[in-house]
Amino acid sequence: MTRTELSQYLASFLQISNFKDYAPNGLQVEGKAEINTIVTGVTACQALIDAAIALNADAILVHHGFFWKSEPEVIVGMKQKRIKALLINDINLFGYHLPLDAHPAVGNNAQLASVLGLVEPEVIENVAQGLMWQGKLTTPITASDFNQQISNKLSRQCQHLGDSDAMVSTVAWCTGGAQDYIDIAANMGFDAFISGEVSERTYHCAVEQGIQYYAAGHHATELYGIQALGEHLAEQFGIKHHFVDIVNPI
Repeated sequence: MTRTELSQYLASFLQISNFKDYAPNGLQVEGKAEINTIVTGVTACQALIDAAIALNADAILVHHGFFWKSEPEVIVGMKQKRIKALLINDINLFGYHLPLDAHPAVGNNAQLASVLGLVEPEVIENVAQGLMWQGKLTTPITASDFNQQISNKLSRQCQHLGDSDAMVSTVAWCTGGAQDYIDIAANMGFDAFISGEVSERTYHCAVEQGIQYYAAGHHATELYGIQALGEHLAEQFGIKHHFVDIVNPI
């Protein structure tokens, strides 16, 4: 397929016009016009770009791309090396941030629910641009046991804030750096809230509001959406897809 066809399809499929985001969604660095092989990964770091070059990729699709609103505009240092590698090798870079979090099928939140075995998953309407989701455990378990379950499913140690002996049944979540949504989850009466990161203030929010908080890892909670998107494109258009996981403990 062509670069233009891929860009247009993803703009519609992910409904990127519905989101006010922190970085441009869509094509961020232009490469070759014809796309036969794509590489997907969480973040457009140098290691992912190097892997894409080795795999003769025509395009890279990521959740965390370039040109965030708070980053310096000049192309020097690390950013220059990354972009130079893309341009020299004629590789397209596509980035999809909030639209990939929110998608009802391949999105990070939908995919995390599947990985963790949460039942009746659905978007919490009219909250946080549709980025918060809710669901249930099949059977209520202690907060400590739920922490171990998350850790096992994501293959990393999850950090739990709250009462280890409390029972958890209802769960809200938002992948990545959404720890401050804990107050919304607490006000809505959920037993637990899962996100990727944690701040000093999160501990007090959890303890004082009686909600269990789980910091499951920014990278770990957002591994699955971009991979599912790549698999979808491969099935839909017959292009080659390689998912590359660049390990990140954060």
